[in-house]
Amino acid sequence: MKNFRFFINVSFFVFAVFSCSSESVLQEVIGKNREPPVFLGCQPLSSTEIKFRFSHSVRVLSLAFNPPLETESIGDGDEVIISFTRPLDEGMKITADIIVENADRNTLNVIVPFRARNDRMPVMVFNELRTEYSRPRAEFVEFFVLEPGNLGALRLFIASNSLTKPVYEFAPTEVGRGEYIVLHLRTVEEGTVDETGSDLSLSGGSEARNDARDLWVPGTSKLLRRNDALWIVDQDDRIIDAVLLSENPTAPWSNNNVAEAAEFLVRANAWTLPAVNTTGTTNTRTINRDESLTPERRAENWYVTATSSHTPGRANSTRRHGQ
Repeated sequence: MKNFRFFINVSFFVFAVFSCSSESVLQEVIGKNREPPVFLGCQPLSSTEIKFRFSHSVRVLSLAFNPPLETESIGDGDEVIISFTRPLDEGMKITADIIVENADRNTLNVIVPFRARNDRMPVMVFNELRTEYSRPRAEFVEFFVLEPGNLGALRLFIASNSLTKPVYEFAPTEVGRGEYIVLHLRTVEEGTVDETGSDLSLSGGSEARNDARDLWVPGTSKLLRRNDALWIVDQDDRIIDAVLLSENPTAPWSNNNVAEAAEFLVRANAWTLPAVNTTGTTNTRTINRDESLTPERRAENWYVTATSSHTPGRANSTRRHGQ
């Protein structure tokens, strides 16, 4: 088992710039271990602070944000803390363009997107899952909100795709207790819109509902399978909810990623084996959480519905496959 770690979802471009000089000066540098700084990542600390980490001490030469933001203070060192003049919107997406310099005047330019701190994550659970596709009905993940909050910067991982790259990162969205959120896992129709505001009737699509929140993953790739693992995490990589799926819960995992995710989730007390048995699931026979039970992360709380008993965006059907 390899060490399993989550990292902040950050893409960046790094440009190391070195001053040209004479051979004698270059010889003087050789052997003195004057390494250029290396960017190690960034982390939102609060609604008004962000931290950039580097391999060694630096000072900031230039800093710009998109959208533009006013800074109150800019620190230096191997952990550069930036303070803003006003609180940032929870989970808002920001891109930083920062140029730093170390004591030997080696400079580094980093362009990095991040999301502002969100300390108001809702309490929510996986509620219904569709693993099979039949155009235009896409696979989906449905969530049920137990306590209100803001979805901004919440991340969904699906093991069969990646252990470290989320399949979806939520935009800032206020959600209320008792709300159903349907994340459609591919976009195959015109008129689909992410409903991130108060109007839940904006989105088109064959399964969009006016009384549920519809969100859409761009593209047409398959993202969820009958043998899989799903989990959602906040900005501190705390697991909010998780589900393990298997067509044969007593057999070895069919995918190394799923096996590794399963071990991780069990060790983190985020799931209790066995996995949910997905035998019999189809495009209209979905995998449902028993809404009559207190939410617990175990297979006994889940079942496959009867044919045509799928209910994206509304209360789960109690009709069960095979009964």
